[in-house]
Amino acid sequence: MLQKIPTKPVKIGTMIIGGGNPIAIQSMLNRPAADIESNVEQAVALEQAGCQILRVAIPNREAVALIPAIKKKISIPLVADIHFDYRLALDSVAAGIDKIRINPGNIGDSDRVKQVADACRVNKIPIRIGVNSGSVEKEILARHGSPTVEALIESAEGHIRLLQRYDFEDIVVSIKASSVQKTVEACREMASRYPYPLHLGVTEAGTERMGLIKSAIGIGGLLCDGIGDTIRVSLTADPIREIEAAKDILRALGLSQSGVRFTSCPTCGRTNIDLIGLAGRVEQALAGCQKNISVAIMGCIVNGPGEAREADIGIAGGVGEALLFKKGKPLRKVPEERIVDELLKEIEQMD
Repeated sequence: MLQKIPTKPVKIGTMIIGGGNPIAIQSMLNRPAADIESNVEQAVALEQAGCQILRVAIPNREAVALIPAIKKKISIPLVADIHFDYRLALDSVAAGIDKIRINPGNIGDSDRVKQVADACRVNKIPIRIGVNSGSVEKEILARHGSPTVEALIESAEGHIRLLQRYDFEDIVVSIKASSVQKTVEACREMASRYPYPLHLGVTEAGTERMGLIKSAIGIGGLLCDGIGDTIRVSLTADPIREIEAAKDILRALGLSQSGVRFTSCPTCGRTNIDLIGLAGRVEQALAGCQKNISVAIMGCIVNGPGEAREADIGIAGGVGEALLFKKGKPLRKVPEERIVDELLKEIEQMD
């Protein structure tokens, strides 16, 4: 089991992150801010898909109306994403938001930051300091020449000290770059310096294919180091896909106790069944299964029996058939055309 670096617990609505609590999955609404009905619909869908903390952009005062409308329909914490206008943060607090995400570098002078910190303290609302490589303060960029790891750290530390100056400690930090390496290095450094919970992600990671690869490397690597309390897989895609990807990353690392963990071989010349088609059909059929089980779909007798025995249930392919294993013991041989049905039937009977 991966050992997490201890962090300070922070309460967000009814949820607590940090302090050894499970890693929470986040996403963000991407419907036009003026379309309240569409945002509410997407929020409900994301919660049903497994989103545990949801963020919404508040680009203007009209968008503040999203907060009560969404909160009426979901039970997970809602975060207001604020840029440039500190008054939007104050309005969001008044509207009942569960958490504020700001980049203090673009929200105005220190007095404005103090007003936000004071309002959040009184209402017991945490603040996430969000530092992105694309929005580092101009004076810091001038010193470093570009959004280097050192520049990202300097920006985050300046924001932390500013909130601390105003006696505000319910802080969550995120440092993100589109570079996987910069993201990992900056988060490792922050984890070594501060006890605040870290929200992980690779910003502007790209379309679904490349974004998932970059996120799996960056987020997964940090989680292996014991770093991170919440994650978002940022994809230029339907946010539902972000939730699915985040779940898969947590399952792959053994950090999630729900959902199926798949093992399947890449096939070779020894494979004598349509393993690629079988694996795809089984994975699709179990997409909504929340049982904490491992399933092995193996193609031949080289690694198949061993992997199948290690899994909770699995098959090892033969010539036009497969040997079905369950809890390490062979059950029976199954003809190829019956493999999926027989496997699913056995899984349905499992606790």
